[in-house]
Amino acid sequence: MLSRSYCSAAAKPAAFLLVRQDLPAALPWRSSLPLRGRRDRRVWQISRPRTSVSERDSPAAPDGPTRVRLGRRDRGSSSSLYSRPSLAEMKSARLENRARVYEFLRGVGIVPDELDGLELPVTVEVIKERVDFLHNLGLTIEDINNYPLVLGCSVKKNMIPVLDYLGKLGVRRSTLVELLRRYPQVLHASVVVDLAPVVKYLQGMDIKPNDVPRVLEKYPEVLGFKLEGTMSTSVAYLIGIGIGRREIGGVLTRYPEILGMRVGRVIKPFVEYLEYLGVPRLAVARLIEKSPHVLGFGLDDTVIPNVELLLEFHVRRTLVPSVVVQYPEIIGTDLKPKLLNQRSLISSITELSDEEFGRVVERMPQVVSLSSTAVVKHVDFLKDCGFSLQQVKDMVVGCPQLLALNIDIMKLSFDYFRKEMERPLEDLVTFPSFFTYSLESTVKPRHRRIAKKGLKCSLAWLLNCSDEKFKERMDYDSIDLEEMDALPSFDMNTFMKHRSDDDESESDYDDEDDEEFV
Repeated sequence: MLSRSYCSAAAKPAAFLLVRQDLPAALPWRSSLPLRGRRDRRVWQISRPRTSVSERDSPAAPDGPTRVRLGRRDRGSSSSLYSRPSLAEMKSARLENRARVYEFLRGVGIVPDELDGLELPVTVEVIKERVDFLHNLGLTIEDINNYPLVLGCSVKKNMIPVLDYLGKLGVRRSTLVELLRRYPQVLHASVVVDLAPVVKYLQGMDIKPNDVPRVLEKYPEVLGFKLEGTMSTSVAYLIGIGIGRREIGGVLTRYPEILGMRVGRVIKPFVEYLEYLGVPRLAVARLIEKSPHVLGFGLDDTVIPNVELLLEFHVRRTLVPSVVVQYPEIIGTDLKPKLLNQRSLISSITELSDEEFGRVVERMPQVVSLSSTAVVKHVDFLKDCGFSLQQVKDMVVGCPQLLALNIDIMKLSFDYFRKEMERPLEDLVTFPSFFTYSLESTVKPRHRRIAKKGLKCSLAWLLNCSDEKFKERMDYDSIDLEEMDALPSFDMNTFMKHRSDDDESESDYDDEDDEEFV
């Protein structure tokens, strides 16, 4: 700090030397002071300050020592070595650069209207690099127009790190384009902050490592979810209704969209409606384990109207739960035209009544998905076997599965029935489910047992039981008549005990579409 000495008014005017070892470089007047002395010592000659108020306003004596003004230099006294552009000039340059970028984008077919608030490269070369990179990935101009904000992603800082990470996880190159079309926002994500925690969460849900990339391919939107949000609540609710913790990984692998479903708006209303129909909650849990995609059926738009259609087509209210559990797709499809077409077809070739068609749907709801060719072919086979039209109708009503079985296997079973078992055709009319049993593992061994023992029994008594139950029957002294007319039927209790997935499976991912009935 500069020291000043104040003397009395009587003292002789005299100059004094102020010696300072170092002076801050930021002082504006530093360069205007004359430098004297050695290199490491700075010496300035400064006039004695005036001691009175009057002297402060009086001009300095012409013969006095040169006084140096401490303060800013006159801005007009010297010119700067370079000139900094003004804010207006900088803004004008930015607008010119953006105009050139917009002109390039319009030239290649990209509409830049949504990019006004987005920070873009200042040169056309950089934006061209981004467009070319996305094009080389397989994205089209239309894809970019669907999400033009992707042009705000740097190739080196954003796109390449994300794509490298997805590739290391095992996402296939053939599915990458569709993944980016569905969720282009992933290119904005940070691998460490956004993507890696989601992948770790999925693995913590017992999704096998080799299934994680398949989950991301099927539902890439999951990469944008927060761990403490919808994902955790939906999983917790499913476990709460009875889905096993060991099964949750398989459920999420087959239908990862569950992770984005809100419990209060989607999952819970669906579960409660099935319970209202009469499906036990544990059966609902098993149904979701087996077919988790049912949660994606719109409740108000599809499920409820389809249930009402089943009732209109003479499906009994008490059997609607078993119909839904047997074939859950029936409440998620465009049902009305299928019901109309199938009823018209089957009635025309078997003379079924509307009520009898309802019994067919109750016993095999998959009938709504059978092709007309398959139905006609199986009915013709039964007629060729010697059954009358009335008998064919009774057999179809009693066992609609006859319309979907492999005809070659049916021929083998019928040949054995006629040549080896030597039973009348009426036995097959009474128990048409005979065709659904394995010829080699069930029919032949059991027939040999009763033939050796000389027993006479119905086909129902012979076949409609487990192997353990059949062994017990072989010890009977007589045949229980109540067991002879028993028909196979759907058992809800057995279904509730069923587990859909195999713990020994290496992968829970099913890359094939649902099987179609032909």
